Amino acid sequence: MGKWHMSGARGEQIVTDHDGNEWRLLFTNRAISEAEQTTGRSVIAVTRGFDDGSSGITELAQLIRAGLTAARRDGQGGRAASMTDAFNLLDALGFEKAAVAVMGGIAAVLTYTGPEDGAGEGEGDRP
Repeated sequence: MGKWHMSGARGEQIVTDHDGNEWRLLFTNRAISEAEQTTGRSVIAVTRGFDDGSSGITELAQLIRAGLTAARRDGQGGRAASMTDAFNLLDALGFEKAAVAVMGGIAAVLTYTGPEDGAGEGEGDRP
């Protein structure tokens, strides 16, 4: 029996800081939902807030935390990321580079339209 494989709505970003350290952020519907619960606002409102000034460093750090946590879960476990972890990444990358990575990952999830040409289909039990 074959294995079920589905990449689904995922936005993964791997960014490198000035010291050459790689940081992995993963955005999924679950990660975005957790970020929305943390911020108390929809991710759309938070991202629009970067343009109108109603979102700032705190909201970006909360989105980063969600992306770091999802990446750790995806990597076969690991503890949830803390706000300290998120601010460490933010400090290492700077606001603009971090925001571009976060927005790119979220955009990939929000614009996902499903598998094309049978991608994601397989035999066997679904997870």
